[in-house]
Amino acid sequence: MAKIEITLANGAKKELDSGASVLDVAKEISTSLAKKAVAGQLDGKLVALDYKILNSAKLEIVTKDSEEGLQVIWNTAAVVLQAAIKEIYPDIHFGMKGNVEHGFYCDTDNGSEQISVDALPAISDKMAELVNAKLPIASAQLSEAEALKVVDGDPYQAKLVSRLAQDGKVSVYQVNGSTVLSSGVVLSNTHDVKVFKLLSVAGAYWEGKSSNPMLQRVYGTAFYKQKELDAELARQKEAHDRDHRVIGNNLDLFFVDPKVGAGLPYWMPNGATIRRTIERYIIDKEVANGYQHVYTPVLMNLDAYKTSGHWEHYREDMFPPMDMGDGEMLELRPMNCPSHIQVYKHHIRSYRELPIRIAELGMMHRYEKSGALSGLQRVREMTLNDGHTFVAPDQIQDEFKKILSLMVEVYDDFDITDYTFRLSYRDPKNTKKYFDDDEMWNKSQTMLKAAMDDLGLDYVEAEGEAAFYGPKLDVQTKTALGNEETLSTIQLDFMLPERFDLHYVGADGQDHRPVMIHRGLVSTMERFTAYLTEIYKGAFPTWLAPKQVTIIPVNQKAHGAYAEKLRAKMAAKQIRVNVDNRNEKMGYKIREAQTQKVPYVLVVGDQELEAGSVSVRKYGQKDSESENNNMFIDSLLAEIQNYSRTGDNAKNDNLIK
Repeated sequence: MAKIEITLANGAKKELDSGASVLDVAKEISTSLAKKAVAGQLDGKLVALDYKILNSAKLEIVTKDSEEGLQVIWNTAAVVLQAAIKEIYPDIHFGMKGNVEHGFYCDTDNGSEQISVDALPAISDKMAELVNAKLPIASAQLSEAEALKVVDGDPYQAKLVSRLAQDGKVSVYQVNGSTVLSSGVVLSNTHDVKVFKLLSVAGAYWEGKSSNPMLQRVYGTAFYKQKELDAELARQKEAHDRDHRVIGNNLDLFFVDPKVGAGLPYWMPNGATIRRTIERYIIDKEVANGYQHVYTPVLMNLDAYKTSGHWEHYREDMFPPMDMGDGEMLELRPMNCPSHIQVYKHHIRSYRELPIRIAELGMMHRYEKSGALSGLQRVREMTLNDGHTFVAPDQIQDEFKKILSLMVEVYDDFDITDYTFRLSYRDPKNTKKYFDDDEMWNKSQTMLKAAMDDLGLDYVEAEGEAAFYGPKLDVQTKTALGNEETLSTIQLDFMLPERFDLHYVGADGQDHRPVMIHRGLVSTMERFTAYLTEIYKGAFPTWLAPKQVTIIPVNQKAHGAYAEKLRAKMAAKQIRVNVDNRNEKMGYKIREAQTQKVPYVLVVGDQELEAGSVSVRKYGQKDSESENNNMFIDSLLAEIQNYSRTGDNAKNDNLIK
């Protein structure tokens, strides 16, 4: 029999007979590896354990504790799920199935009686039956005609047959009499999916297009060990408890109604208060650091975006232009930079003025696809904490350091410590989507990297993540759902000053070209509020809380006047306070204030009225303390002024020296 040479991941080589399986190779290496093996990576392609290797190749054994290993068990669980659903609903139609970030899914269409969350226990029980029966999952190759005959009557599966067919053949798996279309690698027995959990049901458009039928997507997750499933369920519960959409609903912060505009959030009074507090804070902070705040129109002539390059490179994310009927085309702005360029150009600028720092809370509009919209994190209308600094070339590094120092100062005030730095470069293999100037890119990327190295900061480098006009430093963090988001950014730009022909008069009396630095300290008001809602879990620090104090009189008739006097006294000092004078039991009022995560609840009764005091209960604490009302107000004002700092910001303190 012919021999083949297998090159392993560590570079070692094994000689085996042609036709040896991936599992055979694993056994050759070690018995323990064979027990953990679930698949193989053959020349970079994921293949099943029983895959026969006919020619010399590179092979990596995929084990249960790897990312690819999880993909295999999730593929398998999706196949078992479809087989289980088919047994319960024989006439049901199936859309796509596969893996999501933390599990698997299967799309279904059961006509007028769609699968709901109430059906999950029965489906789970049927899956458990198939698992406990230890049934083989047999792979097979059908002709396209045979596959179409198997899925006859299911319009979605018929489309998938055509899509999955390769050289006239379609890969399928057969489980307990069911034939399941699948191109993914799976395990060989249903019993391998003994640790699983069905999670939820949600609507999903066929092929992801809103013009197509809405299917019901069943979500689940599976692992090789129970402790891994338990850890994932705990993670999902924590993610749910921190999800800004859930908290936003519970605390009445915002809402989005697709009937009046998908991706267009309405800020309720509580959410608007948080946003307004952030806006006032950031404006004051920027003005104190030399920024000139402006207001610019949300509409702009389309020609400006053609000059800037947004129309060429960003058109798919822009709303259609508005034809004003007289040859003028207006565009809802997707970026504020062309607007701030106009502010710069309005006067002749001298080198003595530089750096010129222009900032704005600028409203922008971007055409996000409906499937990408999510609460406040992905919207179609947003207000960016935007700033643009115009500098001479020799001022770049100093200004970069000042921006980064300000950024870290802001993080301190919001008690943000969990983030990483990412240097984003253009993709050297796909330069067409970027401004065409190799010299500019090489110069600016080298300059940005040198600035980070000079500051001694740790960072990762990411090709393909740059803006189309220049490289950038992104500050990355994670949402409660585990998605990575950009919290802040600093971008170097040599292109726009060139395109808009910007100048300043130098010491030599000649015109010189400035460099433009784009920066956003706290992203958009929408995304930043969502981020804060999740990291605080809705329990906003006192300085940010929409309601800082709730006063509860023990008896409205006897103590209501004192409560109102305290409210007026605090409100005069701009403390956000209310009196709960509803005809409800005091215990109920206290519990509701805790549910609404009000930082301080003050109870006033006979003793407090007589002593001029308040009974103070802080959010998250069970016990109350009596305190003179003036002393309480003074300490509360000090806490607000100090941005409610309680944590250790040592990481931030050590960043900028």
